[in-house]
Amino acid sequence: MDLKSYIRDVPDFPRAGVLFKDITPLLCDPSAFACAVSALSAHYAARPVDAIAAAEARGFLFAAPMALQLRKPLIPLRKPGKLPCATHSLRYDLEYGAAELQVHTDAIPAGSRVLLVDDVLATGGTMAAACKLIEQAGGTVAGCAFLLELTALKGREQLAGRDCFSLITY
Repeated sequence: MDLKSYIRDVPDFPRAGVLFKDITPLLCDPSAFACAVSALSAHYAARPVDAIAAAEARGFLFAAPMALQLRKPLIPLRKPGKLPCATHSLRYDLEYGAAELQVHTDAIPAGSRVLLVDDVLATGGTMAAACKLIEQAGGTVAGCAFLLELTALKGREQLAGRDCFSLITY
């Protein structure tokens, strides 16, 4: 299936000069969505992965069905104040400010190999922070998986030395 045909270009969003890659048409087509999740899952099916984690919210769209297909625990990485128990926290810088991710302190057994999943690899800041948070919590990063990657934004540079897989590249 040609998954690129389900990605819509939206010029000048969120600001003038930006060509936004909208994944909504892919999500709205059950066959395309299932194909994408299956292809991402297949890439990691024979690899040593103990759990799957994703930062809210868009990463959850792909991580949850992948966790089901691969029969692995799903670990949510959330914004502050969203998890009810004790957490590990990591603040990080974004292009226009700062953000923070948290994970429950009991979510990642020591040494667990965690696959991180997100919809898009752009500048890599959020995924780099997610990797650090997993390591801070005692896990190791088994890989970073993305539906699509915007290569011109050089997000892989932020993830140097990490195993990265993108289903679609632009």
